[in-house]
Parts: sequence; C-alpha cells; structure tokens
Amino acid sequence: MAETKKLVVMITRGFDDERSSVAWSVINGAIKTGLEVTVFLTSSGVDWVRKGSLESARPNPLDPPMKEMIQFLIDNGGTILVCPPCAKVRGYEEKDLLDGVIITGSGAMHELIMAGAATLSF
Repeated sequence: MAETKKLVVMITRGFDDERSSVAWSVINGAIKTGLEVTVFLTSSGVDWVRKGSLESARPNPLDPPMKEMIQFLIDNGGTILVCPPCAKVRGYEEKDLLDGVIITGSGAMHELIMAGAATLSF
C-alpha cells in the first residue's frame, strides 16, 4: 500500500488578510485529495486557533466560514502546530487554543519536511 503524501502549510497571516482564507481553502482541498496535512501557525496566523475567535472571522465572504474550514482539518486528522514565541507574545497558552492544537517549535515541522513532506506558505 502506498504511503500517504504529506503537506505542511505555514500560515503567517491573520484575520485582516484574505490570503489566510486562501490558505485554509487550499488545506481543505488537500485533505479532500487524500493528503495528510500539518499546519504551522506563526505571527498573526496564531489568532486563527484562539478559542472564540472564529465566530465572525470571514476574510473572504465567498469562502465557507473559517470555523468550518478549520474544523474540517481537525475532524479529518490534520495537525495544527503553533509557534511558541508567537503564542507567548499574544498571551496564549494551549488552554486558550482550540482543542488539539499544539504549541511547539518549528522542529516538528522540519522533521516532516526532512521526511519528504511538500510545503506551502501563506
């Protein structure tokens, strides 16, 4: 049986940038095509996984609601990693983030890349 292909997506944009909505759309498409997806959030991208932040976030009104797109990743076994200094500067701890989100250094992402994962960044 063939090994599942992996994709790592780094998101650095937050609520004020439509590119972040594009990133989550691409992530959802990757999952639908069978890719195993890991997301690494840095800078203002960290805000996407703060509990309560997704209720009204919708940078592109033609995309599905952000809450649905992020939940699709979680429900389909995707992994969300958060940059520790980026979380700390915002006062976030894991308890402040969506269930299952992991605060960890970029080494976790680098391991996937060294093992052959494709990468995208937004």
